[in-house]
Amino acid sequence: MTEFEPVTQPHGDLVLAGPILRRATPQQINFWLATTHQVDIRVQLSPSGLPDRQHDLASSAPGVRCLRAAKHLYYYFISLDQAEPLPCDVPIEYLLALRVGASGDGTWLDHTHWAPDICYPGHQRPFFRLETHTHTVLHGSCRKPHHNGGDGLVAADTLLEQICSSTTGDEAGTSASLTSWPAVLVMSGDQIYADDVAGPMLSAIHALVAELGFVEESLANLDTGELDTSTDLYQAQTHYARADILPKLNRSQSVLEVMFQGVRKPVFTSVNADNHLITLAEILAMYLLVWSPASWTRIEWNAPAGLNAKQQTRYNKETPLIAEFVAGLGKVRRLLAHIPSAMIFDDHDITDDWNLNRQWEEAAYEHPFSARVIGNALIGYLINQAWGNRPELLDEAQFCEVQTLLEQPGTGQHDDFIEHLSALEQWDYRWPTDPPLVVLDTRTRRWRSEGSPNKPSGLLDWEAITDLQRQIRELDRVLLVSAAPIFGVKLIESIQALFTFFGKPLVVDSEYWLGHKGTASGMLNVFKHRKTPKTFVVLSGDVHYSFVYDVELRGRHGGPDIWQICSSGLRNEFPDGLLRYLDHMNRWLYSPRSPLNWFTRRRKMRVIPRKPQGTPHGRRVLNGSGIGVVELDDTGAPTRIMQLLAKDGTTVEFKRREEEARWD
Repeated sequence: MTEFEPVTQPHGDLVLAGPILRRATPQQINFWLATTHQVDIRVQLSPSGLPDRQHDLASSAPGVRCLRAAKHLYYYFISLDQAEPLPCDVPIEYLLALRVGASGDGTWLDHTHWAPDICYPGHQRPFFRLETHTHTVLHGSCRKPHHNGGDGLVAADTLLEQICSSTTGDEAGTSASLTSWPAVLVMSGDQIYADDVAGPMLSAIHALVAELGFVEESLANLDTGELDTSTDLYQAQTHYARADILPKLNRSQSVLEVMFQGVRKPVFTSVNADNHLITLAEILAMYLLVWSPASWTRIEWNAPAGLNAKQQTRYNKETPLIAEFVAGLGKVRRLLAHIPSAMIFDDHDITDDWNLNRQWEEAAYEHPFSARVIGNALIGYLINQAWGNRPELLDEAQFCEVQTLLEQPGTGQHDDFIEHLSALEQWDYRWPTDPPLVVLDTRTRRWRSEGSPNKPSGLLDWEAITDLQRQIRELDRVLLVSAAPIFGVKLIESIQALFTFFGKPLVVDSEYWLGHKGTASGMLNVFKHRKTPKTFVVLSGDVHYSFVYDVELRGRHGGPDIWQICSSGLRNEFPDGLLRYLDHMNRWLYSPRSPLNWFTRRRKMRVIPRKPQGTPHGRRVLNGSGIGVVELDDTGAPTRIMQLLAKDGTTVEFKRREEEARWD
């Protein structure tokens, strides 16, 4: 029995977020949408030069699934199957209209009513393209709202606006000159920061939770002290104090005692866990607040009473950063309505150091409070990201389970579903693009150490590596997405190995592909297999700086050709002075003639870094928020690799020059 009250009158703006275009093929188009009311949906597809195709979908019709998450929050998962495949390489306009049921007047409302700024200049409707061959890819990761440095998704939207402005047609259906339109936007992790939340963002989250009317979540029997419900949590003064609420275990467990900057870490190891999100309502509200401006217009996000002087100073410093972030959300919503978005989680989508090693997992999942916090973030990922990657992920029975836990959060059904998600091994996926887009789950399918629980886990276990090899065998080319770079900066990886040797892997987030012998050998075998693709383009993020490597296997003739392309972050950066020092020392210590190269697992590879043009002499890494742009030829090989910086719009190209090819 639902605990939601019926909605009898329209309640403010109709659309909270979306439409977000997800997996798109000639046979099926998928949209994600969040509304304040239960609606009927009409989608009209208008391929260039062909008759319109209209899909009328009641909220319970085949092709649409609806979840009611709060009194005024409905999620719609729209799958438009095509009896006749849609054409490729031409613009396809779409008109998405909504009609509120018995509580409204029955009028169809299209984007001109609920998102009038969603179209690009010269276009009356949003549109997308299905590309026969993927010639342009946008990619990035790590989008922290309160970082000061611009938003890579806003920069991507500006790029698409410039493409539209350069076309000559007045209508999208005839603008066949959009040949450089990106085929896909790859977001390779940390789409939200559930573990690192600004004070103003937490205020906005709580205001939106109250505005949308979420059901109270029970926190009883989770060892949360006097906080028995989500209402207790929201009413308590928890701004900048949640590290004290989050669970801790005995001091004898070293996973809880890692020292970093003089701070003792609890189960949740983020040094910025002061506002760590806890409830499912908080997670769902944050997604709405990072993907659309609509929810921000419904709320006031003032500082709570009771902040001390230090906390108030911090809150005041974060407020203009959040305001600047919100100012760009209209562009973000427009971008996501026009480009198919492929997403995958990394740690901050859930919590820092998520599944870093077996000791962390045992500490986190055996405590009911930390298991709930992790599970709530995973449910939020399922609803807001995972479905659109792989729409067949949940069957009708599982959708019903999600609906039940949304109606009765904190009950046994809620925790049972979390246990189901924790064991799920279907977060990775493949899209039938050309080259095929293969996205790895490097968070839940890890190679855990049985002998040493404090040793970092390999990013993929043997079974997952075998599955990968099976997927890509006999392909000519592949776009491979790994949240963490497969080939990283040697010096930084050496520092991670050193801290791991002394039993402190959490201090430096010791998560890199070559740090685990089994995973490193397995991945090298994938590259060396006789039926492996001839062309590998590896897209990564995670590290908060950008770089490009050309990789060759020593002693292997005829390929494969491997490019490691890292773009990070969308809205985050590495400490600049430290990165300059590490980059300089890396080039000095690991020069081509340095014997240190033979002590790394890359001794069987030749790794050739590209220099980001316009940077100081010798630099190989680029620091700055932005979006990665990769252009490919018909063989899947990169012809141009760029980073579009968010702060000033500068385009930095990574070029390989002959003198750079001698650097190893």
